[in-house]
Amino acid sequence: VQLVESGGGLVQPGGSLRLSCAASGFIFSRYDMSWYRQAPGKERELVAGISSVGGTTNYADSMKGRFTISRDNVKNTVDLQMNSLKPEDTAVYYCNAKRTLLGYEYDYWGQGTQVTVSS
Repeated sequence: VQLVESGGGLVQPGGSLRLSCAASGFIFSRYDMSWYRQAPGKERELVAGISSVGGTTNYADSMKGRFTISRDNVKNTVDLQMNSLKPEDTAVYYCNAKRTLLGYEYDYWGQGTQVTVSS
């Protein structure tokens, strides 16, 4: 199983970034996908999630209206479009795949990509 994030970097406040996560080694279309982030000294928090077939999305309150999660079940990718970025969005962003089957939770994580919002 592999989740490989890309697209992070340094951006000025008010700018945009698009993160992408490429998945392999599991049946992508059967997993709910999410983006989490962890800032220095803080706990990891949910940014956005999307259901296995893409019909349902959810966002943390502070990201609503600025971030958009999407997925492509043919390419096995999940993206996070981030607009109007703020310094407090600085964090390592992680891709997560999760599925519960017969009472067992399958939970996979990528290694993360750094996003730094600074002038």
